[in-house]
Amino acid sequence: MVQATKAAEKFARLIEIMAALRGENGCPWDKAQNEKSILNYFLEEAFELAEAISEAQSDRVAEELGDVLMEVVFLARLYEEKGAFSLEKVIEGINQKMTRRHPHVFGQAKLASAAEVKDEWAKMKAREREAADVFPATCRRIPALLEAFLLGRRASQYKFDWPAAADALTKVEEELEELKESLRAGDEAALRREVGDLLFSLANVSRLAGINPELALRQANAKFKQRFRQVLGELNMRGKKPGEATLEEMDLIWNEVKSKERKAPRG
Repeated sequence: MVQATKAAEKFARLIEIMAALRGENGCPWDKAQNEKSILNYFLEEAFELAEAISEAQSDRVAEELGDVLMEVVFLARLYEEKGAFSLEKVIEGINQKMTRRHPHVFGQAKLASAAEVKDEWAKMKAREREAADVFPATCRRIPALLEAFLLGRRASQYKFDWPAAADALTKVEEELEELKESLRAGDEAALRREVGDLLFSLANVSRLAGINPELALRQANAKFKQRFRQVLGELNMRGKKPGEATLEEMDLIWNEVKSKERKAPRG
C-alpha cells in the first residue's frame, strides 16, 4: 500500500508537470501540440515499449513505460483543455471497467481457471458492445499485420476460430498453393489478393501460437538489417563495394553470419 501511495504522489507530480508545460509560462513546443500531433508520438513510444519488452531490457522497459504514460497524460490534458473530459474521468472509467470485468475478484462470481476468466471476459465485452461494430478496435492507423492479428482475436470472441495454431496452418498451406498458382498464371490482381490472404492466415497462426505477428516481423526485420550490415562489412574487408559482389558471394557470407550466430553463446 505504501508503494501505491508513492506511485500516486509521483503520478500527481507528472500531471502538475504537464499542466506547467501547457501553461501560460510553459514550453512553446508543448503548447503548440494538439491531439493529432501527440498521437504520432504516442504510437512511436508504444512500439518502442513493445520492442524493449520483446528484447527483455527491463531498464529500457521502465523508461519506455514512462514515455507512454507521459503521452497518455498529455493527451488527457489536451482533451481536458477542450472541455471534452478530464484525466479523472479516464481513470475512473478504467477502474469501473476492470472492477466490472473481474467479478471473481471484486464480486461473488467463481472462476477458477484462466480459461474461464478469458471466456467470461469475452462474454461481458460482447454484451457491452451488442449495438456496436464487431470490430471497433481496428483502425486505419495501425499496421495492417497488427490489424489482422486484432481482427482474428475479435472474431475468436464469437467462437469463429480454429482450435489451435496447427489447424490454422492448414489454411496457410492452402493460401500458399493459391499464391503459387497466381504466380504461374501471371495474374497480378490475383497475386496481390493471394499475398494478402497468405499474410492474414499467417497472422492467425501467430495469434493462436501466442505470438504477436507485428512484433515477430519487427524482430525479423532487425535481424535482417544486422545480418546484411555484416555482409556489407565483410565485402568491404575484401575490397568490394556494395553492388560489386555476386549473389553467390553474398549468399556465402550470409550463411557464414548465420552459422556464427548459432554458435554464439546465448545470454
